[in-house]
Amino acid sequence: MKKKYSVRFLIATFVCLSALTIAYQMSYRHAKMELKQEVKKEDTSVATEGEAFRSDIYYLQELNGFIAVYQSDKKTVFEYTNIRMEELPKELVKEIREGKKLPSLEAVYGFLENYSS
Repeated sequence: MKKKYSVRFLIATFVCLSALTIAYQMSYRHAKMELKQEVKKEDTSVATEGEAFRSDIYYLQELNGFIAVYQSDKKTVFEYTNIRMEELPKELVKEIREGKKLPSLEAVYGFLENYSS
């Protein structure tokens, strides 16, 4: 008789632990999906010196002998760099002095990775 109770107790414990595990997994997935949706809603801007939107265009211009990244208004500095103008090829220096246009934030960071030391 005692063996029956111990088997039932073991089965009941297993069922309870399984139910708790399933409930935990479901709440974890739900919270993860909510977080992804919240991030998508808020993922329209990136803040550094100013505020930049994904659809903005960026310009590289000279500032005191260095390259600075400006937002689309060409007045607001988005980011300062330590890249010296004198270290760049002449053709690129000319483009930057005229205001080199970059279509996205990814293009800006790609350029900065290529030319930073």
